[in-house]
Parts: sequence; C-alpha cells; structure tokens
Amino acid sequence: MKPPAGVRVDLPARAVYSEAAGVSRVIPRAVAVPASPQDVIAVVQWARAEGVPLIPRGSGSGMAGGAVGDGVIVDVSRLKAALEIDPAARVAVVGPGVTRRSLDAAARRHGLWLPVDPSSGAFCTIGGMAATNAAGPRSLKHGAMRRWVGALTCVFADGSVGLVRRDATLDASVPALARFAAQASLFRERSAKLPPLETRKDSSGFGWRDFAASGDLVDLLVGSEGSLALFTELEIRLEAMPNATATILAAFPSLEGAVAGAATARAAGAAACELLDRTFLDVAGSERPLPVAADSEAVLLIELDADNDSQAAAAATSLGSALKTASASSVILGVDSESAEALWSLRHAVSPILSRLPATTQSMQFIEDCAVPPDSLPAFVRGVRAALDRHGRRGVIFGHAGDAHVHVNPLIDITQPNWRETVESLLDEIVELTAQFGGTLSGEHGDGRLRAPLLQRTRDHAELKLAAELKAIFDPDGLMNPGVKIPVAGQRPLEEIKYDPRLPPLPTAARRALDRVVAERAYDRLRLELLEEAN
Repeated sequence: MKPPAGVRVDLPARAVYSEAAGVSRVIPRAVAVPASPQDVIAVVQWARAEGVPLIPRGSGSGMAGGAVGDGVIVDVSRLKAALEIDPAARVAVVGPGVTRRSLDAAARRHGLWLPVDPSSGAFCTIGGMAATNAAGPRSLKHGAMRRWVGALTCVFADGSVGLVRRDATLDASVPALARFAAQASLFRERSAKLPPLETRKDSSGFGWRDFAASGDLVDLLVGSEGSLALFTELEIRLEAMPNATATILAAFPSLEGAVAGAATARAAGAAACELLDRTFLDVAGSERPLPVAADSEAVLLIELDADNDSQAAAAATSLGSALKTASASSVILGVDSESAEALWSLRHAVSPILSRLPATTQSMQFIEDCAVPPDSLPAFVRGVRAALDRHGRRGVIFGHAGDAHVHVNPLIDITQPNWRETVESLLDEIVELTAQFGGTLSGEHGDGRLRAPLLQRTRDHAELKLAAELKAIFDPDGLMNPGVKIPVAGQRPLEEIKYDPRLPPLPTAARRALDRVVAERAYDRLRLELLEEAN
C-alpha cells in the first residue's frame, strides 16, 4: 500500500524524531505529520496494512520514552485548528496539538483556566497531557488530567473513529467500542476488586480505580499513552481562575518535619506544596544566596488561593504560624505577586545550573517520577540519597511534597567506563525501594518504554492481566505504541541512551535541530521545520 502524502522515510527526518525529553534514542521507520484528523485516519490505515507500529507524539516533551519508537512517528502537533471556549459551560474543545499555554491564554480571557499545570506547560500539548495523565504542582488541590477530560474523539487501530464521552453510551458501530462495551461491566467489576493504591498520584498502568468508580471509558483512555487509540479532539473542563494567591517558603531541619508541614498545608487546602530537598539546595546555593539556613534539610514552597488578597494574606499568615509550630526553622511569606515570584524563583534555579554542566556529565531522568504513600516520603528520599551515595553519584531531588511525589535527576559522568552499569543499578535499586513502600513508578509522566517492563514489580498480577485484555480489545494486532504500558517480549527498560558516546552520530542537521530543542526549550516547534533551518 502506498504511504499517504507527507510520510517521510529519509534518515534526517527519522533522526530528528529519534529523541524526546527523556533518555532514550530510537530511530523510527518513518515520520508522519498529519494536518487534519482525516490525515491521521489515512496514516493509521496505511500502517495497519503494512504492519508498522504507530507512535503518537505531541511536543516530544515526555520523559518516559513513549514518544520515540520503532515504527512510524505520528506527530499530531499540527492538529490545533480546534480551540473553542464555551465560557458558560466552562468547556474547551481543542485539537491534540494545542499547547497548554495556548489553551490557558484563551481560557483566561474568560476568567477560566485548566488547573493542571506541568512544568512543561509552555510547550506541552493537551493531547500529550491527556495521554500521560499529566499533573503538576497544583494537582494537590485540583487533581491530575484525568478528571478534567470530558470527551475524546479517537482513531482506533483499524482506522475507525469514535467519540467517547462521559456518562454516554458507547457507539456500537465502532468495532473497538462494541468489543469493549460487551465486557465493560465485567471489567468494572474486576477493577473494583483491585487492591487500593496508597499513593495520592498515579500515572502508571491504566486508570482502573477511576474506571471502577465512574464506569467511563474516558478514564481508561486518559493515561493510555497512545496504546489504545490516537486522540484527534478533546473536550476539556475548565474552572474559574482564583482571584488571589499567596506563597509561603518554609525551611525545615528534618525531612520528617517537612512531611508534617506538607500534611498541614494539605489540610489547610493548599493548591501546591513543593519539596526542595537538601540535594536541590546544595546545587541552587552554588550560584546564588539561599533565603534559608544552609543546614536546612528540606524546603517547602506552598501556594494558597482565595477569593481576594486579604483572605489570601490571612490564610498565609495562619498557615505560616502552623508551620512554625510544626518545626519549621524559618517561614517567609509572599503575599504580593513580586514577593511570591521571588520565592518561586528558587524552584526554577537548578535547571539553568544543570544545563551548564560539562558535556561529560549528564542530568539523566531515568528514576524521575516515583510517588509513595505520604508517611513514607522521608524514608524514601533517604533511600534514594543512599543509593546515589553507594554509587558515588550526585543527584538533585525535588518534587511535590503534598503528594509525596519525587523527581530525581542523577548526575552521570559518561566518561567513566561503568556509567551504564551505574545507571542500570540505580534504576533497579530505586524500583525495588518504590515497591517496598507500595509506591508507583509514575506519578505524572506515564510509563513509556522506560517503565513498562518494570510494572510487574510494582503492580498486582490481576491488574496486569486486565491491562493485557484491554489492549487485546483495542489493539488486537499490537500496533498502537507497542512496548508502552505493556512490554513486548525481551523489552528492557533502558535500550539506547541518547547520551552514550558510543552511539553512531545522527546526521549533522538532525543533531543541530535536536540540540536547539534542548537549548531553547523549543519543544513546541515542528521538528521538520527545525531540520530545514539546520540545513
């Protein structure tokens, strides 16, 4: 079957899609950049006829390897013609390529916003956010992406199209939906029997527990990372913007104190509560004076919202007093936009420093998304520190304290002969640590190809069986992002690591384009355009 117009198979085009924001490199077989939903259907039908896997991709800012793979990359970033806001219904209808920044700007004109705000919000796509069940700092109060998706228009593995809406009957004329509907009640009954998760956040596996409560297929499609369907349009719920906010920066002499402070903030209705571990403070303090004592074990950055400025200030004052009672060694309030921005600047201080590391030392995100039960957070962080120390590696630990969700950036010297073994050992040890605490490997970034082979160590067998059966219903030929959510035979968590100096070099123009994406954080730029500019 002849490929649809616009499908590229030349090496430079494939190479410029071989990397995303995570550590993996996989050169795909082909690249497609559909300009319309009809183009998506054509690509899916062609790939099915040829037996070629489909790897959907938005901005390529995903960390877990779900946006790279051995198949045809389907870059949906051009599908952003739809961006309609219904202010009365508080709903947005968007194409999957619409960025969160664009949606936020459109919604704010009506006094609305999407509270899900990952750190990649300036360039990540709404389709990617739904695919991974993205979250962010304010998920402490507002939850992750799943609850904000009201409907999805999907292209399934056979090229058929179906609208899946909450509280609506599934369209039996769509084969995949008819197959699922025939077993939906049994799936819901079995998912209700799964052991409960003790974590507050989870983007690992499928959303069985939410599905058990709702019975809505939307809850299984959100977070499925393109393994069940491609999204061509999304209906997103919106909320009224907070009228006022206030920020608190609180330092603690112990991790236990910081976790107790996070619980206090959570009980007070905080919108966000971020953890900056001592490892983070050490790096941040290398280039700027810290607003906290040098021996602080951890810092919390807390945001409160309210109906007006005076209420926000009063709430911050009250919570600040409670945090001092809960062992905070210092508390700084930011009750106006300028002072709040100054406090939040500490959260963003490390990235520029890490970007200036020597080329031989890489900040590698391969254990970067674990969440544990809140009471286990101090022991988990200490366990991560101990693992880094055993291997003689520095690392930066930070995350979302209110949700006991931790990001870890180990710093790896790729000139050392055993660096690869160190990476694999660290991954193995942190997976084991996460499993011991009953945690999840992904709080907000999804499983991708990095974590899918590891799910058997953290997930109940009954859940894995449900996942395999769901995959068989929607993707009987295994062409929808294989190796994501469910591993394929022989799959390893870490295959080719893009920082490996032993890898063959990519074509010069592709390398320049990919380096520019990182340097300029230009993830929302079309890769083929960057490739042309690099030639």
